[in-house]
Amino acid sequence: MKMAAGRPTVSLREITADSVRAIVRLSISEPQEDLVADNGCSIAQAHFDEKAWMRGIYADETPVGFVMLWIDRNKPEYYLWRFMIDEAHQGSGFGRRAMQLLIAWVRAEPNATEFTLHVMDRANSARAFYESLGFEATGEVENEEIVMRLEL
Repeated sequence: MKMAAGRPTVSLREITADSVRAIVRLSISEPQEDLVADNGCSIAQAHFDEKAWMRGIYADETPVGFVMLWIDRNKPEYYLWRFMIDEAHQGSGFGRRAMQLLIAWVRAEPNATEFTLHVMDRANSARAFYESLGFEATGEVENEEIVMRLEL
């Protein structure tokens, strides 16, 4: 799907042996370092958790971000475990488009009724970004992070 005429196509792609290095090299700004986990660490965790689902975020053929969900289809639960856009590509609309694609993907899953995430409530956090996509704080706090939910 195109974002708009002349703008890059944003897609979520499986991470392969050929693409993993490019995804691991993506980075965030220094003020965000304590808010977002390292992609290499996340990819390693995903290989040891059968409920992890991860994708690289691309703008045309350029890797610009990373996303990882924790999915329990038996309940069903869809949780945004990790999400990042490379520092050089922030503010370009790629994160919003990637989240819109992700929300549409979760909505299409059988019996999916909600999509959850945790976010820090402090400077440089993504809380306002997630609120702009329809996520709402539940009033719950886990590990000093606000629990947010999007009703599907």
